[in-house]
Amino acid sequence: MEFIPLYCRDQLKVLNSNGTVGIITLWSGVEYVIKRLKGAGIDLNPERTPVAVVGTLYGNGLRELLRNLLYNPQIDFLILCGRNRSGSAEQLIAFFEKGIEPVQNSSVQYEPLPDGSKPGVARIIGTSRILDDLVRPEMFRKPLKVVFAGEAQDDKAIYFVRKLLEEYKPENSSLPPRLRVPLPSMRVTWYPSNPRMHSIWAKDPLTAWKDLIHTLYHFGRPVRLKKGPRRELQNVKVVVEDPAPVDPEELSKYGFSVETMKKYQREFLSELLPEDTTYTYGNRIRAHFGFDQIEKVTKRLRKDSEDRKSYVVLWDPRRDLSETASGRPCLVSIFFRKFEEKLTLTATFRTHNALDAWLVNFYGLMALRDLVASNTDLPGGAITIISHSISIDEMEIDRAAIIAGEKEFRYRLDPMGYFRISIDNGEIIVEYRADDVTLKTYRGKKAARLQHEIARDGVVSEISHAIYLGRQLERAERCLKDGTPFVQD
Repeated sequence: MEFIPLYCRDQLKVLNSNGTVGIITLWSGVEYVIKRLKGAGIDLNPERTPVAVVGTLYGNGLRELLRNLLYNPQIDFLILCGRNRSGSAEQLIAFFEKGIEPVQNSSVQYEPLPDGSKPGVARIIGTSRILDDLVRPEMFRKPLKVVFAGEAQDDKAIYFVRKLLEEYKPENSSLPPRLRVPLPSMRVTWYPSNPRMHSIWAKDPLTAWKDLIHTLYHFGRPVRLKKGPRRELQNVKVVVEDPAPVDPEELSKYGFSVETMKKYQREFLSELLPEDTTYTYGNRIRAHFGFDQIEKVTKRLRKDSEDRKSYVVLWDPRRDLSETASGRPCLVSIFFRKFEEKLTLTATFRTHNALDAWLVNFYGLMALRDLVASNTDLPGGAITIISHSISIDEMEIDRAAIIAGEKEFRYRLDPMGYFRISIDNGEIIVEYRADDVTLKTYRGKKAARLQHEIARDGVVSEISHAIYLGRQLERAERCLKDGTPFVQD
């Protein structure tokens, strides 16, 4: 049976179209992995190799991969060999070993299929990966073997692949028919807003990330990139006041792990550039331009803690603006500044994957802040991330919907202060206060007039605070008209 992909045809490298093995390179480049395999003496000649196809799996694309396999039931062995950055290896293995389970009370909705049926929402058991329920493990030829060999730059992993292929024997049982399973689309809706106005602040990174996903899910504008449809916002600013590691159980709930985060932090601080990678943030920061920018920044801050030139760049215009460059950094600059006796960090990303990359990137930045802080004897302060273009893949919108649906109302004090409202001498008195000090007093008989004056001064930053203030002003005006006592709630 000839291998015929239904999806991602241009991103797959077909070797032997009649082969029965698939190699998945995860986050590593296909050509790099093929080069490494050939270097280990693995015969990939199309006339002799059992390998039908080689392709990546970043996490996004799992739905398409499963449908390609159902349409090509001759594939009975999958070898995973590459950088496993997003946990896609574990998710694929868990799909076949553990199966899927329905997600109850989900805010996800799929468009009905042409026959009128409506796909359900499912989760791969033991993971956070959300899928439609149209593809199930029992639909595949038995047994479909999946093995994770390791990372492609590891010689042991490459020779393990060699051993697997040398010992491989294809199944001799008759092939089931091809299955063509439709790929459902989400019923996408979004709320109007100025797509460049959104700012988020929270005390911890997980809350900030969840608020970010909620914002993108509801307000992101549909766009179509070369990579496919996205939901995008521009120049989103996220401020985390007290950066600290997230509880391991909470990380696991959303598909992350402490081990993955720690490994990423080590890579983020390392100047080394692996052979299968076009760039790393650590290499761009510490070696790419011929010197270690972190050493320079540390010296500047130790010499003058009020220095405002501690600015790190990762974007190399000569290389990154060229037409032939492959792989360009998403993180483009980092600014260190002592503010209110703490070392703050502001990072700028030109593009950002909100679901899979933002929180991981934050951990890298947190490690970098901690490194500079320890070398300058400054306590670590807030981290701010500005993303010029931040988006969610529409094929992952079901995942985002579940995270967005978890958001609950939480009370927090407005950092701009509070208001004390009373009635005196036939007027509504509104004292704008902070730290028990009255900063300004507003007087008037009409709630609307007072509302406009307060809005003009811009002294309210929390939506819930503004709604509360409007309710209290309306009550005060009503009590003033009726001659009844007013007591602020």
